[in-house]
Amino acid sequence: MTDILPVRVAPPAASADPETMDRASLQALQLERLQWTVRHAYENVPLYRAKFDAAGIAPGDIRSLADVERLPFTTKEDLRGAYPFGMFAVPMDEVRRIHASSGTTGRPTVVGYTQGDLDRWAELIARSLRAAGVQPGWKVHNAYGYGLFTGGLGAHAGIERLGCVVIPVSGGQTARQVQLIRDFEPDVIMCTPSYLLTIADAFEEQGLDARATSLKVAICGAEPWTNEMRRELERRMDLKAVDIYGLSEVMGPGVGQEAVATQDGPHIWEDHFLPEVIDDDLQHVADGERGELVFTTLTKEAFPVIRYRTRDLTRLMPGSAFPAMRRIEKITGRNDDMIILRGVNLFPTQIEEIALEIEHLTPHFVLELTKRGRMDELTVKIECTPGIERATSEAAAQILQARVKERIGTTIGVEIVPTGSLPRSEGKYKRVYDLRARE
Repeated sequence: MTDILPVRVAPPAASADPETMDRASLQALQLERLQWTVRHAYENVPLYRAKFDAAGIAPGDIRSLADVERLPFTTKEDLRGAYPFGMFAVPMDEVRRIHASSGTTGRPTVVGYTQGDLDRWAELIARSLRAAGVQPGWKVHNAYGYGLFTGGLGAHAGIERLGCVVIPVSGGQTARQVQLIRDFEPDVIMCTPSYLLTIADAFEEQGLDARATSLKVAICGAEPWTNEMRRELERRMDLKAVDIYGLSEVMGPGVGQEAVATQDGPHIWEDHFLPEVIDDDLQHVADGERGELVFTTLTKEAFPVIRYRTRDLTRLMPGSAFPAMRRIEKITGRNDDMIILRGVNLFPTQIEEIALEIEHLTPHFVLELTKRGRMDELTVKIECTPGIERATSEAAAQILQARVKERIGTTIGVEIVPTGSLPRSEGKYKRVYDLRARE
């Protein structure tokens, strides 16, 4: 194996503005940073040293960007197995912040940040805000949750870095959110798309016009959402809704951002994150082909990750607003969100897309999985717009059922439920309730 050189204390700096550099210059920077990251991870994270040794690869073997395909993958199970701090690549006295996932399905994944990591994160959020059309001096209503979740504090630092006024509301207390939007007159709101829908509902429930606020831009992320949901939010609130992409294991929000000028999917900030897409056999696929998104961080000091499998399904496309930076197709599903119903793959966002095309149906729905005998059954419980007659709602349900059968190829049940009876999002919205184990 190649001898290991001493690890650099910080990732290589960019020699030009990464937002305007050409693709060749960007790739040269990526390679330099990839080589630093691989060596840094090998030297300082026991899991990576063991994985690299088992694969028969050393840091010095990475001589081109294509060589990333020779490196082993990292999974969420790897991160949970190293709980709490086994993936940290710097001593604890160099760590300045810790975030963690909720851990609702097992041990949480814990991530750490050096001061350099926090500074770069703030810069990337500021860059994302600029791409979303936000200008210094604007007021930003930050309704992402604060605490161990990366959304609130991550967005907060970047809002300040751009020179904007941050209103740190966090999630929940929806009536108060409405009041503060009316009183403080923010220009921008940052929250999950499902929670923005809840806020729009709250305006209407109070007899207020959600289109009459000061809001110009909504920067939404942290959960899959469709272009149909975008159009619904824009129609109801008279603003531009753009997608911010990120995940805590890679950094948090700000890994990528959709430009307000194009609204054609988030550009990945490739000077800091190297994206790939892989197929079901874990093989790299060409740009334009759909599969699972994989990331290697290029500048993370405390918590570098190598080929992290995100479970998000998308494809890589050429840049538009930022020509050197590739875009991803809007994330509307994840491997682990997929429902297999009698042999047919189905995602909650497919139901959302179809429902929002049908008059009188709302985006408020949940999916309940049950079992009848040996057969799995899926029921969509969905609300209609207020005040419509029963016959009209039943007709809308039949249309939804028929279109799901036509487009997805499976039969579902549809149950119209009273307006306001389903839970409202105060952050990430739970769509699927698997009741099969209870039966």
